[in-house]
Amino acid sequence: MQTNKFMDERKQTSVPKKEISPLLWGLAFGILFGFLLQKGGATKYDVIVGQLLLTDFTVLKIMLSAVLIGMIGIYAMKTLGWVELYPKSGSAGKNIIGGLIFGVGFAVLGYCPGTIAGAIGNGALDALVGGLVGIIIGSGLFAALYPRLTQGILKKGDFGDLTFPRLFKVNDWVIVIPAATLIFILLYWLEQAGL
Repeated sequence: MQTNKFMDERKQTSVPKKEISPLLWGLAFGILFGFLLQKGGATKYDVIVGQLLLTDFTVLKIMLSAVLIGMIGIYAMKTLGWVELYPKSGSAGKNIIGGLIFGVGFAVLGYCPGTIAGAIGNGALDALVGGLVGIIIGSGLFAALYPRLTQGILKKGDFGDLTFPRLFKVNDWVIVIPAATLIFILLYWLEQAGL
């Protein structure tokens, strides 16, 4: 009797086959992204500090390249009807709190969440002890305070799920093409300037 109950519970909690494929794609792209971060040097403390001091723009170039490719890819898939976008609602309060937490952590430790994982993979003890422990403590504190925050500062300046194309009431590509062009020009200039 116990075996059947266990099997029934297991069937209820298992992930359906059609939902496994996106998880595997996510895992594959996460591994690829981590590999590229490591190869680009963005998991090294010195490179990140150089970015903060505006002496090494490796991290900026990696992030802008990811934004450029991701933006064009996502909107191309949306245009082809392969994906639908459901942006999360935002607010000034969410952006300010998130920016402060991210900025302080980034400035104090010299890593962001993605580069912490890569640095741990490289064997950096400061990322493991300071970064991972900080993520766990910070996530726990945020989860504990979330019910109170969601009724307070996180609601301030709510702008919903607004995007630039919706704001200006234009086709997505009217925003994507100029933004992609500006990012490409900036990347080209950074490379030519040797930054």
